[in-house]
Amino acid sequence: MHPFLCEVCNKAFSNKSNLITHQRIHTGERPYICEVCNKTFIQQGNLITHQRLHSGERPYSCEVCNKAFSQQGTLIRHQRLHSDERPNVCDVCNKVYTYKSSLINHKRIHSGERLYSCEVCNKALSNRSNLIRHQRLHSGERPYVCDVCNKAYSDKSVLIGHKRTHSGERPYNCEVCNEAFSQEGTLIRHQRLHSDERPYVCDVCNKAYSDKSRLTNHKRIHSGERPYSCEVCNKAFSQQGTLIRHRRLHSGECPYVCGVCNKAFSVKSSLINHKRIHSGERPYICEVCNKAFSQQGTLIRHQRLHSGERPYVCDVCNKAYNDKSSLINHKRIHSGERLYSCEVCNKVFSQQSSLNIHQHMHSVEGADNCLVFSGSQ
Repeated sequence: MHPFLCEVCNKAFSNKSNLITHQRIHTGERPYICEVCNKTFIQQGNLITHQRLHSGERPYSCEVCNKAFSQQGTLIRHQRLHSDERPNVCDVCNKVYTYKSSLINHKRIHSGERLYSCEVCNKALSNRSNLIRHQRLHSGERPYVCDVCNKAYSDKSVLIGHKRTHSGERPYNCEVCNEAFSQEGTLIRHQRLHSDERPYVCDVCNKAYSDKSRLTNHKRIHSGERPYSCEVCNKAFSQQGTLIRHRRLHSGECPYVCGVCNKAFSVKSSLINHKRIHSGERPYICEVCNKAFSQQGTLIRHQRLHSGERPYVCDVCNKAYNDKSSLINHKRIHSGERLYSCEVCNKVFSQQSSLNIHQHMHSVEGADNCLVFSGSQ
């Protein structure tokens, strides 16, 4: 029985003190004031917990890993990480969560509910923490700073992941291939390589991706959006990573160095491909003829020989090619552009291969002269 009833919302309580505390939600009364920062609270217990932020007191310790917390509830939720207890179950898809708040946020995926709206761009978010992180995109605020290299982040979890680059810690292991990762999200994306799961689908062309960010980048092909611009030449890009790599053309920066021959590269993937020259590794195999390649792009181009696919079409004469570079060379026939010049006779060519053939003529002429001379002896 709950004899104490709130006159505003009719919520019932078993004792009078709980009713008094509850009524402060309606009146706005906050009688408990922090002496340090003047923040006010409805309940004395909330003030006591808050004061621990100033004092640094953490009276609740985990018996497994000795991590300390200022609130008992936070300790209880933390302990579920060790026990793998996930008592909060979604009644729509049966997905389980350690925290009730995570379940509440998850349910909004099913309901489509978005309670929190950005005042700058009107974007709606399903939970308050996402709104706070989103607002930092507008303000440029990066409150989380690495104490090793001073790199700053707008999101605490990203900082935690970054710190592992210094410590070398990789706590997330793939159960299939045992590869270890510094961030849980990276592990989840990696696991989709094994399961071939692609939950992110383009609503224009139905192309599916294992990673949400890749879908976002892909959609810009349809929209033509290029939000990342080079400050030097104003060239625009659809992806931030592409802009970063492009900037190295201006700066000459080549941060990726081969440990065997010291050759340096501006792009990490180029270094990975280069290392296969030394190792002889050819991980990409054609399913038709079993020919192996060191680069995925080379395999894709090779597979077009079997399929007959020619996705690169000239917009002048509609001639099609299976390779983008071949289309670029072909277009120079229409434009008259000639980039390659012979050092012997200064004749210019639109393609490197044509120059190579031409230069061979000079070398053959020299060889013929030698043959004639030797035959006259």
